[in-house]
Amino acid sequence: MDEREDIRRYLYELIGEEGCGTSCSEAEIYRDEDGWNLRMEGFMEPWKIGRSLDEAKSSLREYARMGSGLA
Repeated sequence: MDEREDIRRYLYELIGEEGCGTSCSEAEIYRDEDGWNLRMEGFMEPWKIGRSLDEAKSSLREYARMGSGLA
């Protein structure tokens, strides 16, 4: 599994099937010169979630804990 799919799977695990719906499967996850980014339906700008896979997972965990429109 590549890192992009690992992030997508982790996002789905955090939010769950009911909270995720098509938002997780259609989320745009990409890497640029600043690191990993996540663009989900309903949000105008992508979220910068970290330079490494571990940082990305940590950011997603924090966003999910705070609500942030993820769940």
